[in-house]
Order: sequence, then structure tokens, then C-alpha cells
Amino acid sequence: MMAADRRKFLAATGTAFAGLFLNSCTATGARVSSSPALSGADSPVGPLVRDPAGILDLPQGFSYRVISRHDTAMSDGGTVPDRADGMGCFDLGNGKLALVRNHELQPQHDGGSIPAGPAFDTVARSLRPLPGGTTTLVLDAATLEVEREYRSLAGTIRNCAGGITPWGSWLTCEENTARADGRINKDHGWVFEVPASAPGLVDPVPLTAMGRFNHEAACVDPASGIVYLTEDRDDSVLYRFLPLRPGQLAQGGTLQALVLENVADTRNWSNRSVAVGQQIRGSWITLDNVEAPDDDLRERAAAQGAALFARGEGIWMGDGEMYFTCTSGGVARQGQIFRLKPAIHEADMLDLFYESPEESEYSFGDNITVAPSGHLVVCEDSYNDVVHNHLRGITPQGAAYALGLLTMQTELAGACFSPDGKTMFVNAYSPTMTFAITGPWPAA
Repeated sequence: MMAADRRKFLAATGTAFAGLFLNSCTATGARVSSSPALSGADSPVGPLVRDPAGILDLPQGFSYRVISRHDTAMSDGGTVPDRADGMGCFDLGNGKLALVRNHELQPQHDGGSIPAGPAFDTVARSLRPLPGGTTTLVLDAATLEVEREYRSLAGTIRNCAGGITPWGSWLTCEENTARADGRINKDHGWVFEVPASAPGLVDPVPLTAMGRFNHEAACVDPASGIVYLTEDRDDSVLYRFLPLRPGQLAQGGTLQALVLENVADTRNWSNRSVAVGQQIRGSWITLDNVEAPDDDLRERAAAQGAALFARGEGIWMGDGEMYFTCTSGGVARQGQIFRLKPAIHEADMLDLFYESPEESEYSFGDNITVAPSGHLVVCEDSYNDVVHNHLRGITPQGAAYALGLLTMQTELAGACFSPDGKTMFVNAYSPTMTFAITGPWPAA
């Protein structure tokens, strides 16, 4: 794909990366983040203001509206499922937007009423689909009013995150590797594709060549059609999928894992293997038996030299580079953000873009996206009785700041921007709420 086409795609999917040229960073003093955290008046958006409704604190001038709530009626006769997680925003044309939203539901959870239609798997031998899957919201792009809301994928388990594609679909990932055991009828641990324009339940085809593992998120490099995949485990690896035919993932392809030059472990737990800003050459090894009935794909990859990451989670494509979070990585075990620059004729390059020095600055970053300004936006996923979860901004220089604070004790998830860059959509996990946030976003 030509560079101009890639920019057009990024703008059309709400990831306006123009001006995204992030600087290399170096650790200073005893800190491990790339530059000091920003707070109060020093923040690009100013201090947070307490929400009178007691839900979501935002900076002065920002506001939100709740466009979807758990257990309310949907257009297909069902109700909004709980545990909203990853999400993508798409331009449908004719003044319409689509949000495709994951629901991280397991067999024991109540999935609400699911309309008749195709489902990947059912509970035992019943006709009741497993409750995981996706819902789709169709919005008026000008007013943000929800015109339709419905189930678009059913019968899966624990759909955690995923990623948008250049061809207008959502890759939804199962963070579960359950085997058929009489309670469920099929093996799980797959990626499924949901077209944003699908008017109802899609045919649930598992993309088995993309591997069976504890999937988290995915992103597609529009220049090559290669899909990059994260895995939410303490000893995870980073995968990439080379499709036989770009844009036609169901046709199969090759799954590989990332090997780093002179670095076997990026987690920085027992010793500091990777410094902030350090550039590391990467190469890829091809994996076999990727349907992994023993759920050992990461272990076999590591045995072949693949680098270890601490709970790889959100991943998002920028302009020629991608960013992914490692939830428990770092000396403080509060989280890392890596940047990978894929290359066609040279080695891919990885660097540690940010590492949290302490819980109060950044804690357990999960889903990630990029604001039109080029700042990263990360959803925290930390459950404790002291600190509730923030939307964290990360500047191009690697400084963290508070962009929002969810005062409910649940995680934030699924942050993504509208095509015009004016609205950020994000979920509260449980009870499900989907917010549309507007305000004076920082300039590029």
C-alpha cells in the first residue's frame, strides 16, 4: 500500500497519526520512565475536575455522554451484555459510524438474550450460545446518537481486545484456551473477524492459522497486511501473522514470533535487560503446530529464542510503527510500553518507549490507542482499594499524565477515536457503560 493510501486509511479509521514522530527517550537519574510525569497545570490537558455524577473525572472543558449501558434494550431484541472490553471505531459512510465492542464473558456468565442466528459454540448440548462475542453500535456521526445496537458475534469465550483492519473489520480475540469437555463443545483460543458493516450476527469462522493461545489484541500494518498479535501471560511472546493473501485472513498464512538481538527477556523483573530508549534489532522465527492443543505455543517459541514479555496486552498501529503495552512489566511491575518499527528490507527495530516507575504515575496499562495529537492514550486495568483506574496520556517525549479517572471500581477499556478526531469512545468494563468524550484535545 502506498504511503498516501496508508494515511488515508488511518484518518478514515479515526487514528489520525499525522504528526506522530515520537522521540527516542533515555532514562534519567533513578527514574525508569522516559521523562518526569506531568500533573496539574503542567499537564497538556490541565488537572482533572471531579464529576458531579461520580462516574468519570475529566479535565476542564471536557465532557462525556453515556451512549450505551448494561442490560438496556438493543435493536435486535436482546440487552446490552456486560464486561465491555476492546473496541474499534469505523466510518461506514453516509454520515454513520460503527463501534464494534468486545464482551469478555465466560460460560458461567449471563450473556443476556442472544438473538437466533449463527454462534460458534453453545453451552453443553443446549441451544444456548456461549455468552462471549461482540456488539455493534451504529451512530450518527454528527450527533453521536445511537441508531442501532445489536449482537454481531456470538458463541465465543472471553473476547478481550482485538484490533481494526484496513479493510473495515474488527479482529476480536479470545483470551481463553478452554478445550471441548462436555460443558463446551469446541476448543477455544482463536481470533474471529467481524465486518463493521455486518447488520447482525456474522458467521463465526475461527482464524486458526493465527494460532491458538491466550489472545489479547491485534493490529494490522497497512503497508504490508501483516497482523501483529499480543498474548496476556507473564511469559508471553509477540507474534506476527503473514497472510497468504493480505486482507483475506481466512485463507491462511504463517505465524511467527519475535526474537531480539542479545535480549531474551524484556520484563526487567530480576535485572534490567532493556533501558528506556534502547534500540534492539528484531527478527522472526516461524512456528509450527500453531493450533497448539497443549496451549504451549509461547513455550515452544521461547525455546527457539523468542523474547519474553510481561503480559502483552493492547497494541495499536501508528504511521509506520506500532505500540503495545505489557501490563506487569518493569522494575516496579506497573507496566511498560514498547514501540516496534517494522521494516521491509532491513531489520525490525524495537525500543522500550515507557516504563512506569510507580503505581501513582501509571498502573497496569491495558488497551492503548493514539490521539490525533500523537499522544498515546492507555486504559488502566488495576484492581485495588487505593487507586481507581485512569485514562493515561503519554506525550511524544514519554511523559505520563492523567487524562481521566473512572471513579467506579472497574477497568477502562476500548479507547478509540472517531474519524474526525473530535470524539474518543471508551468503555467502563462492568457494569458496561460506553462513553463518548469530547473536549479541547491537545494540538498535534
